[in-house]
Amino acid sequence: MAISMTPAAVKHVVGYLEKRGHGKGIRLGVRTTGCSGMAYVLEFVDDIQDEDQVFETEGVKVVVDPKSLIYLDGTELDYVREGLNEGFQFNNPNVRNECGCGESFNI
Repeated sequence: MAISMTPAAVKHVVGYLEKRGHGKGIRLGVRTTGCSGMAYVLEFVDDIQDEDQVFETEGVKVVVDPKSLIYLDGTELDYVREGLNEGFQFNNPNVRNECGCGESFNI
């Protein structure tokens, strides 16, 4: 099982962690919501739990809880800019379909 990050995502997370002044990385998870059933959740990590899985790319840790990992295995986290919009993009090979607004997905 693996989670990876592109260089653009690494750079963005490093910048936010530096501005924040502390943190061990980011937590990637899923929650039930939206039109298609699941949505991604990103937050800073200050404490890593024993049951967490930790994936590291260029020194940046991505922490995933075991319940979320089954939905996220193989996901690549990217940070993209398209016109005036920018944000994280989740390249998840497990997704079967997404809602029209892009906020939720189904596996």
